[in-house]
Amino acid sequence: MQIHSNFPMVVAKFGGTSVADYAALQRCADIIVNNPAIRLVVVSAAAGVTNRLAALAAGIADSAAREQVLTEIMTIQHNIQQELQPAPEVAAQIRDYLVNMAQLSAQLAEQTLEAAQDELLAYGERCSSLLLTEVLRQRGHTARDFNACEVIRTDSHFGHADPRPKRIGMLVKEHLSGLLENYCVVTQGFIGADAAGRTTTLGRGGSDYSAALFAEALNAHALQIWTDVDGIYSCDPRQVPNARPITEITFAEAAEMATFGAKILHPATLVPAQRAQVPVFVGCTREPEKPGTWIRNQTQERPVCRALSVRRGQVLLTVRSLNMLHARGFLAELFAILARHRISVDLITTSEVSVALTLDATGSHSSGRKLVTPKLMAELEALCDVSVEEGLALIAVIGHQLSNTPRVASRIFSCISEKNIRMISQGASPNNLCFLVREDDATDILQTLHRGFLEA
Repeated sequence: MQIHSNFPMVVAKFGGTSVADYAALQRCADIIVNNPAIRLVVVSAAAGVTNRLAALAAGIADSAAREQVLTEIMTIQHNIQQELQPAPEVAAQIRDYLVNMAQLSAQLAEQTLEAAQDELLAYGERCSSLLLTEVLRQRGHTARDFNACEVIRTDSHFGHADPRPKRIGMLVKEHLSGLLENYCVVTQGFIGADAAGRTTTLGRGGSDYSAALFAEALNAHALQIWTDVDGIYSCDPRQVPNARPITEITFAEAAEMATFGAKILHPATLVPAQRAQVPVFVGCTREPEKPGTWIRNQTQERPVCRALSVRRGQVLLTVRSLNMLHARGFLAELFAILARHRISVDLITTSEVSVALTLDATGSHSSGRKLVTPKLMAELEALCDVSVEEGLALIAVIGHQLSNTPRVASRIFSCISEKNIRMISQGASPNNLCFLVREDDATDILQTLHRGFLEA
C-alpha cells in the first residue's frame, strides 16, 4: 500500500488488552487496514507483560521464582507466534528479546540499576510492535517496525523520564516523516532515550503519552486511543453500573478526569495533544463501530457536572512547624524537598503552623517503586513534624464553572452528609471540585453522587 502525502495524518495507539493475543492483534490490523489515514501506530506491551517485567525489574533473588515470571512472559509471546507463524527473522528477534530479558533480570536480582530497569521494561513494547508489524505484513499492508528511542528524546530520570518536545519534533522530522510517505509505521509507546542513547521510560501508562507526543510532532489530524472500553464514561462502570458513555468532552474536563483517576487516559496524554490542537478519539478495539468519545477544545454541551472520577491509594501528608508562624520560605523549602524526590502534590490546605498535602501513593514510577520512602521522610522530619494518613481516596466532580455556580457545593455535600470528608479543594479550577474520603466509602459516594447529579 502506497501512502500519499495528501492523506490526513492519524496516529493510532493500541493498549495492552488490544495487543494481548493473536486475535486481538488481528482486530488492531482490521482498524488500521480499514483506515488509510492511520500512518503511525503506537503500541503498549501485551496485557500482563509490563507487570511481570516490573516485578523482574524490582529484583527477584530466587532464581526459580525469576524463571517462573520469565516463563510466563515467554508463554504470552510464544502463544501469539504459534498462530501467527512469523517470518524467521521476526521469530529470531523475539528470541533475542527474551534472552535479553533473562540476562537483565538476573543482573537486577544482584543489583538495582535504574538504567537496566528501564532497558528491561522496554522489551514488552518492543515485542508488541514487532508482532503487530508482522500481522500487517501478512495481510499485505506495507508496514515497518520503528524504534521509538530514535525520536522520543527524554531527560535521564529513569522510571519516569520527562520528554523533550522540541527535540522530539526535530528528530521525528529527520528520522520518521519520510518513512510515513511509504509505510504504515508501527512503534513503541512508553519508551524513549536520553541524550546518551540510554533507554528510558515515561512512567506507568506512558504509551498514551508517547502517542500524543508523536501526534504533536507530526501535527496529526487526529489521535486515536484504542482500548478495551468504548469511550469515556460519566464514571467507572465497574463502580457505578449506571454510568453512561460521553460522546464528546473538552480537553479541560478530560484532563481533570485523567489526573484524578480515570484509567482510560494517562494524565499527561492530553498536554501535547492540546498544545498542538489535535483532537483525541477514544474507542474500543472490539467494537470499533461504536461512537466512542471525542476530546476537543470546545463541545456543544457544557453541563455544570459532566462526570465523576476517583483515585484510590492516596496519602495525606500533614507537616507542622512553629517556624511557619509569620515566617517566609517554609513552603518553598518543603516543596524543594518534594521536588528533589520527584513528587507532585495534588491538593493542599494550609493553616498558620501546618500544611496538609495529598500525594498519589500508587506512584507513577515504571518499576513500581514506593512514593513515600524512608529517605523522603528523613528529610521532611529534619524540617518539621510529619504525620502520614493512608487508606484514602480522592473523588473529583468534573464539569464547567463548578466554582461559580450557586448551590453546587451544598448539593454535593448534602448528598453525602453521612460520610466524613477529610479535605476539600475548590476554586483552583472551574472544572473540578475535589475532596478526600476514606477509601472504604469511595464507591458508595460515587454511586450516590452519580444518582443525584448525572442520572436526574
